[in-house]
Amino acid sequence: MFKSKKLFMALAFSALFIGGCSKDASEVEADIATPEKEPVIEEPVQEELEIAPLTGETVAEEVTQRPIIVTINNHPAARPQSGLAAADMIYEMLAEGDVTRLLAVYQSELPENVGPVRSARSYFVDMAKGFGAFYVAHGYSPEAKTMLSNQVVDNINGMNYDGTLFKRSKDRVAPHNSYITAENILNGAEKVGASMIYSEKVHQAFYEPDERGKIGIETSQVDIYYGNNEYFHNSYVYDHQNNRYGRQSAGVDTKDMLTGEALTFANVLFFEMKHQTIDNVGRQDIDLTSGGNAYVFQNGNMREVKWANIDGLPMAVEESGELVKLVPGESWIHFVPSSPGLQAMVKTQP
Repeated sequence: MFKSKKLFMALAFSALFIGGCSKDASEVEADIATPEKEPVIEEPVQEELEIAPLTGETVAEEVTQRPIIVTINNHPAARPQSGLAAADMIYEMLAEGDVTRLLAVYQSELPENVGPVRSARSYFVDMAKGFGAFYVAHGYSPEAKTMLSNQVVDNINGMNYDGTLFKRSKDRVAPHNSYITAENILNGAEKVGASMIYSEKVHQAFYEPDERGKIGIETSQVDIYYGNNEYFHNSYVYDHQNNRYGRQSAGVDTKDMLTGEALTFANVLFFEMKHQTIDNVGRQDIDLTSGGNAYVFQNGNMREVKWANIDGLPMAVEESGELVKLVPGESWIHFVPSSPGLQAMVKTQP
């Protein structure tokens, strides 16, 4: 009896000891099998930025607006003009005699008001066609009237909508007082059944952010003289701090009347083209197709390149035929008569 009780107690103690050991072992195994989890570091999601087709600048949303070209009066009585600051690109060229006009190309944004709006020329219409743009003008030469009547480009003209889509300013006298709002441009497009969706017709080439693009001869200032009239003497001075060119005409800063701010540009280009006087008023015909010499000013440097007509539009090209890369930002482009030519009309300062 005593031996049985002693044996039972020994067995019970052994079972208790073994059970305790088994529990400790399982806890150890659990600790080994379940290591501490490392904290998960979430990388920030980078938003994909879109590139504006005509400026190369980053924008939050894809640009779907069809380009809009407006002929803007550049007579001294029309200055300062309204809406120039919103243009992606501005072309300046002769309209008659030594008087120039501007083609303002809008896509990234539309200004509240644009003008004074002036009349069309045949090569203005050709430029609008090259851009695949909706074209706005007030008046026309005989050649341009035929092209517009034949719907070479989608367009509205102040001759048909004077006092409705186009409004006359009381602060200036005709023909320097016709203006049109962004709202009325879009209303006009709807009236004539023109789509305002971008069809990706024009492709510019731009430097990447890590590309310096400082190529050529260091040049601080460039001047162009259209004839002997000081009102059409334009100067561009490079600002090293903001990497932009300020512009003056007849010694006066080129400003936007809407904002009061002086305009600046990332690129200034000059294309040498054949010009021909076609009537006794002095109207011009400009050869936009044959190609020729060109100057490019960017990053405080000047380069001699070429221009060629690519898909209906004059473009700066390298000797290899590749597009000249532009610095992201707005551009001002001059068309210069081949007689007297670039060397005679365009002057630089180191």
